[in-house]
Amino acid sequence: MAQDGEATAGSGASSGPPIVAFDFDGTLTVRDSYTAFLKWRTPPAAWWMGGVRLIPAGLAYLVHRDRGRIKAAATRVYLGGVSRDRLEADARRFAELHSRSLLRPDAVGAWKRWRKERVRLVIVTASPDLVVAPFARGLGADDLLGTPLAYDDRGRVTGAFAGPNCRGAEKVVRLRAAYGATRIRAAYGDTSGDTEMLAAAEEPYFRVFKGRP
Repeated sequence: MAQDGEATAGSGASSGPPIVAFDFDGTLTVRDSYTAFLKWRTPPAAWWMGGVRLIPAGLAYLVHRDRGRIKAAATRVYLGGVSRDRLEADARRFAELHSRSLLRPDAVGAWKRWRKERVRLVIVTASPDLVVAPFARGLGADDLLGTPLAYDDRGRVTGAFAGPNCRGAEKVVRLRAAYGATRIRAAYGDTSGDTEMLAAAEEPYFRVFKGRP
């Protein structure tokens, strides 16, 4: 999503327009997009059976409180063995069908207002980047920083992640890895997973969007 001549993830650049960072789930959207995506592409019986298989992971979460671990467990149950090509096609179709019902109109309005200024608009999300990518392209995002899925040597989802869950302090780590010391002009979030990103911004906005499609 980065525009020509602008930094992309991992570049470490420290110049260029300031950043306006948006969390995705609950900020730009009305609910968790990854859960909605998994449920959309899974037949009802398989969805409920998957829920049963996830009971041990859910109980373990009550102890470790690691959202990344339970998300990885859900990924193994519902996407394990799916090819990357198939998943990308499904993600595109999901965005085509559900963008209007998921995106908050007031959040999109704020996004469009920032688009008129000389800033980099970046989505920073704990959801898998592949799933959010079609939404980011539709919004015209300059970059997308999300949680990367891991694939085996045949390009199939393993159920693990290829990097840390992009939540909490990791959001700032990813922004700094991508853009170095570039100013974070503003940031938008809605949970404790956005606290560090909001603290790093000159203008932090917490739960300012209430609109529903």
